[in-house]
Amino acid sequence: MGDVTAVPVPHSGAEPERAARAAASGRRSLAAALFLGAVGAAVVLLASGQTWAEGTAAVGAGSVPLEADGRDVTGLPAALAVVGLAALVAVFAVRRAGRVIVSALLALSGAGAAAAAFLGASDSTALDEKARQTTGDTAAVIDGLTHTAWPYVTAAAGLLILAAGLLALRYGSSWPAMSGRYEREGGAPRGGRPAADPDRPEELWKALDRGEDPTGDR
Repeated sequence: MGDVTAVPVPHSGAEPERAARAAASGRRSLAAALFLGAVGAAVVLLASGQTWAEGTAAVGAGSVPLEADGRDVTGLPAALAVVGLAALVAVFAVRRAGRVIVSALLALSGAGAAAAAFLGASDSTALDEKARQTTGDTAAVIDGLTHTAWPYVTAAAGLLILAAGLLALRYGSSWPAMSGRYEREGGAPRGGRPAADPDRPEELWKALDRGEDPTGDR
């Protein structure tokens, strides 16, 4: 007898195990992206309404305290947070290339919100404008300018939206999508004709032509 070469049998459990790990990773990334995107957008919207800068404007021999919230300084973070929320929902409504584009939009919304908030942390334009309106002096500027931590909170929240977008870009291809198929309950099959109504006159004549008694079952 000739030599018999043993052929290794592939491990039948390797492929299901790999698929299970991929599915678990997809579920974790999906949960993380939803959490980061939703929390980030909510915090940006909340923090944008808080006081970002404070100061005083000289009026006669005294001064008037003034403050500006995030939307006075820049409305960009709040607007981009809304865009990010819309993109986060739209990720599940599209597939393939569309999902990549929406995921990129989500990431860019977070990056833009973070950058705008960071730049607004040292901005005095909004309070200078309020000083001119309060004093009636077109050359007035704000005095004793101070900034709060809210711009940095907004920037950090924008980074959460960015992280959600990066997760969507990396793992979004394995996430589920909304189904476009809707079943009609109790209706006629798609493309079929509705059931005939035996009480219609034309159906009665057809029954008589076939030699049937249309009233026999009544």
